[in-house]
Amino acid sequence: MAATVLNSSRAVQMSVYVVRAFVQLRRSLAGHKELAQKLQVLERKVESHDVEIDSVIEATRKLMSLPEKAKRQIGFVVKEKGAKYRARRG
Repeated sequence: MAATVLNSSRAVQMSVYVVRAFVQLRRSLAGHKELAQKLQVLERKVESHDVEIDSVIEATRKLMSLPEKAKRQIGFVVKEKGAKYRARRG
């Protein structure tokens, strides 16, 4: 690291400091493996709850929405067969 480029006692101290920081980081990560596993289990549970909560919310929205009324047609409907006004020329 810095000690390989710079030839001073300060550079050596900094290299040792950096190595110790990485060792400490590795130890803390190794110590929290159990916590990480518990978090994974919790995430799996929450994911299944999310799906269930989404379905409950969707059902609630369906119940809250008003049913759409059939639109009435404007005008009137003739139920008998219409007369032919034009004669066909043949």
